[in-house]
Amino acid sequence: MTDTRWLSEEEHVAWVRFTAVLELLPSALDLQLETDAGLSHFEYFTLAMLSEAPDHTLRTSALAARTNATLPRLSRVVSRLEAAGYAERSTCAEDRRATNVSLTEAGRQKLVRSAPGHVGAVRRFVVDQLTPEQIHELSAISAAMLRQLDPEGRMHATGNPPQDPSGSAPD
Repeated sequence: MTDTRWLSEEEHVAWVRFTAVLELLPSALDLQLETDAGLSHFEYFTLAMLSEAPDHTLRTSALAARTNATLPRLSRVVSRLEAAGYAERSTCAEDRRATNVSLTEAGRQKLVRSAPGHVGAVRRFVVDQLTPEQIHELSAISAAMLRQLDPEGRMHATGNPPQDPSGSAPD
């Protein structure tokens, strides 16, 4: 039997605070996007991942990896985005067994219209609360945790900085 390495007081406080952020931030982002754009955060994130892909198209499995979604969850979200005219599915030309998901022009426009409010919320809840040094630390801390949580690097969280929906500046 192994000995449990209990958290120190400082580690415990940090963990409780981090857990509170994990609980509160998704709801706050969802509320802003639902109110301002009629999208959930996950729908927005799905559109954003498609906007960053070559030709604004990804195989369903690649989109699931980039959004950290199960295929059934992604399928439900893509169905909603299709019904709204923001995305479309097609058979993959390279592998007829696979399905591609593409961002439509209406989806790109929705993303462009939704981005300013979302970026404002990200600034309000996270970025503007931190110093430039803390932003750098947050990035390094997140990267360290992602190395453990996503050792295969499936998430799109590493690599090139994302662009805004118009394709010109980082988010």
